[in-house]
Amino acid sequence: MTIDQLKTLQDKTILVTGGAGFIGSNLCETLLDNHINTICLDNFSTGKRENIAPFLKNKLFKLIEGDIRHLEDCHQACVGVDYILHEAALGSVPRSINDPITTNDVNVSGFLNMLVAARDAKVKRFVYAASSSTYGDHEALPKVEDIIGKPLSPYAITKYVNELYADIFYKTYQLDTIGLRYFNVFGKRQDPDGAYAAVIPKFVKQLMAHESPIINGDGSYSRDFTYIDNVVQMNMLALTTNNKKALNTVYNVAYGDRTTLLELTNLLKTHLSSFDASISSVEIKHRDNRIGDIPHSLASIDKAKQLLNYKPKFNINDGIKEAVHWYWKHL
Repeated sequence: MTIDQLKTLQDKTILVTGGAGFIGSNLCETLLDNHINTICLDNFSTGKRENIAPFLKNKLFKLIEGDIRHLEDCHQACVGVDYILHEAALGSVPRSINDPITTNDVNVSGFLNMLVAARDAKVKRFVYAASSSTYGDHEALPKVEDIIGKPLSPYAITKYVNELYADIFYKTYQLDTIGLRYFNVFGKRQDPDGAYAAVIPKFVKQLMAHESPIINGDGSYSRDFTYIDNVVQMNMLALTTNNKKALNTVYNVAYGDRTTLLELTNLLKTHLSSFDASISSVEIKHRDNRIGDIPHSLASIDKAKQLLNYKPKFNINDGIKEAVHWYWKHL
């Protein structure tokens, strides 16, 4: 990703749905840093006002408080918009198991509302957050985009339905779309609190408080943990690509390496110990595996490299170092 590529967007307007969330606020920040008109649509159900507080005085930033479950809000947000980065969703496999109806309302009905509003506003491109959960029970590694299994959770179903709807909207209405299957994204502004907090910020906060992190299972489950800057790079590449062969498809967004939960926890302890040496002696605890969790996840990123020139800069160690530094300053 080059500065020149982003300069092509400086006379455009980008809508970021879920722009006050973890990934969305990082996307807004990058767009604003590159002097691009940015609209944030958020209902603050999971997004946080403090994530976008620094942007509110920027004349290029506009906040619309609204809900993607309301078609009228979606239409309002799309007025004058050239491109959409659709991040608004209810994440978390456990949340979807506990409340499948709300997850479906937001992730499927809300997604369809945004597609309709984008179509009606003649938006040029709709880039959306897909999910590695779409691979479901397909066991082969690495995960390749055109081979998936059956979903293992309501959340996974909703994210797969997004891909089906995006494909139909291209074929039926010629709305260009790109889906980005995120693999275990982490980094600054990811919320460490709440019942559905992601593992990295949750463990960081616990370790900083000298509390024992609890690993589901024996710690051998592995994930392709992906630092936020790699995810931002992929979104910007998806926005700016002129390669027609790169459109109307889906991509894995990952680093292309996997780390076990035990390795991850030890890595967190190592980097946090540079701030507080006593963290190195905090005990790690274990409990039963969680329903709906797949044992291993590893992405092939060859397609993204070939069609979008994706070059992830942060491996797990470099990403954890950056994330830990941010949390130490902000928690």
